[in-house]
Amino acid sequence: MESSSEVSGSASRSEVAAAASPADHAYMRRALVLAERGWGRVAPNPLVGCVLVRDGEVVGEGWHAEYGRAHAEVVALLAAGERARGATAYVTLEPCSHHGKTPPCTSALIEAGVARVVYAASDPHPAARGGAEVLRAAGIPVVGGVEEAVARDQNASFFHRYSPLGNERPWIELKLALSLDARIADRRGQSSWITDEKARAEVHRLRAGHDAICVGVGTALADDPRLTVRGAIEPRVPPVRVVFDRSLRLPTDSTLVRTANEVPVWIVCAPQADPARREVLEQRGIALVEAEDLRQGFRALRERGIGSAFVEGGAGIAGELLREGMVDRLTLFYAPVLLGAEALSPFTLEGWQLGEAPRWRRFRTAAFGPDTLISLAKPD
Repeated sequence: MESSSEVSGSASRSEVAAAASPADHAYMRRALVLAERGWGRVAPNPLVGCVLVRDGEVVGEGWHAEYGRAHAEVVALLAAGERARGATAYVTLEPCSHHGKTPPCTSALIEAGVARVVYAASDPHPAARGGAEVLRAAGIPVVGGVEEAVARDQNASFFHRYSPLGNERPWIELKLALSLDARIADRRGQSSWITDEKARAEVHRLRAGHDAICVGVGTALADDPRLTVRGAIEPRVPPVRVVFDRSLRLPTDSTLVRTANEVPVWIVCAPQADPARREVLEQRGIALVEAEDLRQGFRALRERGIGSAFVEGGAGIAGELLREGMVDRLTLFYAPVLLGAEALSPFTLEGWQLGEAPRWRRFRTAAFGPDTLISLAKPD
């Protein structure tokens, strides 16, 4: 999906750069940090942060903290009070112009007497977009596109929803815990635990920001996972747990089946899967989703309201997603261990010539105890 930047009417990126000062970028980066505090609590809304600055002083800050509650701009305006008059508002997403669960943020900014608005990314929502023009019509100067790439990465699944692919499948993040030689299990299939506790805690935080947590049946059989969010962030809506299991091999005494009435479990299976197994699993509270292949399976998930999927392997589903070009973000946790050539690799791809191989864009790097995170965005 192409990005857009606005200063007045339509503007080029060079015009945006000329209109935005180093201070504008610094305050926007602060707003992006604030936006992250809504992780796991605001979906299907996007993460949004706002900073109000008057005469070089921050007079109000806010972020969208909970779906259905006040938006970031309103929270910041309430914090600023009368000091908002004459201030510049830095918002990570174009202020909304429609009345949804809350009134339009454009109206709040105008009524508060804000003198200037700087935003990072245009709102792709058909009903909410256009706030910049509303503000300009009210005589407020508006600058868009400041730290836009960072803002779009922060809300990648939200922007995906309104892209050409948005109705075809969820936004997909593939997470893999790897050895240094890119193996996800040893030669005996043992994978618990490649990474340390701090890396696993970060995985739970990441899970909280998605609609579904997905695995292939091989992982479900080998690890008997819970696939729940267990950490500092409690998601507003627990992610659906999804197993891709064509033949319905998931045992009825597995953790997922035994806890299906606590957090939803869906199994994506073949239409011709054994009717007797279907009946047993459905009696245990499992929802069955029919699909002929992986692509059709993710399309079926999207049709059922899944906007973002966090896929945790194993090798079969990971390799197929990569071969099909369906991975939007590749999140790799590397542990400082070597497992050797006989260990299991998820990268079962056809070879490319070096000059033709797609190059992923680095999105984030971080250290978690002894482990290293490298998060990559899909090649353009």
